Amino acid sequence: MTGRVESKLRVVLPILGAIALLPSNALAQNAGLGAAGELVDPEILRVCADPSNMPFTDKNGQGFENKLAELVAKKTGRKSVAYTWFPTVTGFVRNTLGANRCDIIMGYAQGDELVQNTNAYYRSSYVLVHPRGNGMEGVETIEDPKLSGKRIGVVESTPPTANMAANKLLRTAKIYPLAVDTRVTPSMGEVMIKDMLAGEIDAAVLWGPMAGYYAKELGTDVAIIPLVKEKTGSRMSYRITMGVRPSDQEWKRTLNRVIKENQAEITKILLSYNVPLIDEHDNPITQ
Repeated sequence: MTGRVESKLRVVLPILGAIALLPSNALAQNAGLGAAGELVDPEILRVCADPSNMPFTDKNGQGFENKLAELVAKKTGRKSVAYTWFPTVTGFVRNTLGANRCDIIMGYAQGDELVQNTNAYYRSSYVLVHPRGNGMEGVETIEDPKLSGKRIGVVESTPPTANMAANKLLRTAKIYPLAVDTRVTPSMGEVMIKDMLAGEIDAAVLWGPMAGYYAKELGTDVAIIPLVKEKTGSRMSYRITMGVRPSDQEWKRTLNRVIKENQAEITKILLSYNVPLIDEHDNPITQ
């Protein structure tokens, strides 16, 4: 949730801009394209995605949402997957799903009014990442006194910044930009983990899927602590869904069936990218 919360939320969680309403004549002109007159292509899975937003999506099909799109296409009888690429910035929904250029956003935080959400297919949280053996063992919340005076990396305007401000941690924090074009700038998740390994920051607070993926990619042994025990401030955990147009009710029901019937396979894909998954009781999901 730059995260379905930073990018995708997106991490951390995505604020993608206002959705444009389709004109009434668009429905009339395209009625019958999909089930119940919905504007959904019955032959091709048309996906709206960021072309450079690992670990979620990229043009080379290496993100976990790319893999999930392939699974959904197969399970819904689509012949192929076709992408409309657009960076995760203001106007994403308006210029993709809202313009009928595609039929699904593979990862979207539940509760955002810009799209209609399917049932959630995973739940994750912001996490605290730190090198093992640096004195932060046992820290489970942002309010822990062990974090006082530490140089902690965090992406601006994401939920953890409010909790860090309340605990006076922003005074020594390193703030990373939220709005970056990852086609020309590395993901802030990657930059933050590299900065931590170089000793520029002591720890990072980051959307879980990004933290898990880049920690694994960079081959480092770090502690990744889901921030699920915060007692005050912004919530840190989010359910992630697939996003569709508000008018596409039958398409949403189809996707809900796909999620329900293939949850084990979906979870396997997510875990292969080292995504920190939690259940509804905040317990870790490891298989």
